[in-house]
Amino acid sequence: MSDETDETDETDETDDMVARVLEALQVYGLLPLTDAWLPSLTTIVAGEPVRGSWLAHPRNHAIYAIATRVEAHADVTDARLISEKVTYIHRRLWPALLAVAMARDPWQTRELPPLAAALLEVVAREGVARTDDLHEYGWTSTKALGAAARELERRLLARGASIHTERGSHAKRLETWECWAARVGFALAPIPTDAGRAALEVALASLTRAATGRDGHARLPWMERRMASRQA
Repeated sequence: MSDETDETDETDETDDMVARVLEALQVYGLLPLTDAWLPSLTTIVAGEPVRGSWLAHPRNHAIYAIATRVEAHADVTDARLISEKVTYIHRRLWPALLAVAMARDPWQTRELPPLAAALLEVVAREGVARTDDLHEYGWTSTKALGAAARELERRLLARGASIHTERGSHAKRLETWECWAARVGFALAPIPTDAGRAALEVALASLTRAATGRDGHARLPWMERRMASRQA
């Protein structure tokens, strides 16, 4: 009876935490997986800001379980959006995300490394590509391919997901945003790129004010590259 009670309590706690994370995401529109300063999934689950890797935190199993549930929710997708970190995006901001991601603006394509550019061509042509299944192109370095995949994710040129392969290794699954939208059943409703950027910047401003009462250091990808170009 005690074991059953413990399992029930643990399930109730998980359900409650998932509900709290989804509520925060609905309020802000954006929510990082982890951040030591902004509201985030790890802060909600751990009850405190998590500094360093959440994998080393005592609540790491709970964080993983709740993140898995959140990522499977029909109103949630993710991208490396805030300060290049995994960020959950609520469905109401998906049109804004797609407007920015599919624009192919200069900040996305300028100085794109050659391997990343070649990988982008494969993804654009095939719709979906896995970094462990590209040997026909003569690409054998998993480390280099992983770096190229992360570069495409950072620039929102493709949607990426980490996967466990059949051989027990890690790889990236990349897909075009058009394929992602079709896969999740989201009808593309184009809005101007400027409007998309503005909507995401407003959401980020709301999130940062919740943390400090003022705008802070967190940046969206085009803001990062805008600052870098000014400093060059």
